[in-house]
Amino acid sequence: MTRKTRTTVRIIQYVILILAALYAFYPIWFAILASGRSGDRLYTLNLPGMFFPTEWTFENYRTMLFGRPFLTWLKNSFVVAGATTVLSLVICTASAFVLSRFKFKGREFFLIFLLAIQTFPGLLSLVAIAQLLTAFGLYGKHAGLVLAYTTGTLVFCTWNMKGYFDTIPIDLEESAMLDGCGPIQAFVLVALPLVRPALAVTAILAFLSGWGDFIFASVLVPAPDSLKLAVPALYELANSVSVPWGQFAAGAVIVVLPTIVVFLLAQGAFEAGLTMGGVKG
Repeated sequence: MTRKTRTTVRIIQYVILILAALYAFYPIWFAILASGRSGDRLYTLNLPGMFFPTEWTFENYRTMLFGRPFLTWLKNSFVVAGATTVLSLVICTASAFVLSRFKFKGREFFLIFLLAIQTFPGLLSLVAIAQLLTAFGLYGKHAGLVLAYTTGTLVFCTWNMKGYFDTIPIDLEESAMLDGCGPIQAFVLVALPLVRPALAVTAILAFLSGWGDFIFASVLVPAPDSLKLAVPALYELANSVSVPWGQFAAGAVIVVLPTIVVFLLAQGAFEAGLTMGGVKG
């Protein structure tokens, strides 16, 4: 392949990547533009205004933050997402370590059983989950929603963390125990610090499952406004007559920002956790 041909191929590759990035980013940019338009307009007939902020107002943001209980909805989402993250980290880390380090009867069957559970559509389990939460007195409460989200993250996160634990030599923990550490100390002081990328993956996935879900949050916590989460609460801004698109877009932008910040802060660990977790299994 000549230098000219390689240059042409590289240019085509970059053009395709740029177009794909623009295609992926434009919906977010469209929401940002809509959030700054006055009134309830979702779009404008002004062609430049579809791509650039030819007009801008913070009225929609002011209404969402101070004219509606949106801050309460955000707080509820943070509480649920944070609790889901902590609970998923505790359960997935412990179970993955046990499956990686200990050989016991039924271990292989349990791993296959986890994968079989993953093939079952989570939406079909919604009615059963609602009935279980009702029986335990957790329906309509954030604690029940946290349990539902945590069960949805267990399979992938457990498998991913098990694969990451498999890449760490067990000799490190045995050496620590020879130096006086107990099994729990070796796990906390030696194994956990080495699986920080996998912990980041688990934390991000658990946070996203509790932050951006609509169906489970709207069904399992239907009311009142003081308990609603941000995403289903945004949907209920619409009524049978009109939709306040500007406020809806402003709320969507505010909801998206924490996920972007979380991902950017943990991007390096996220990539390492996904790749290394698939080395062994």
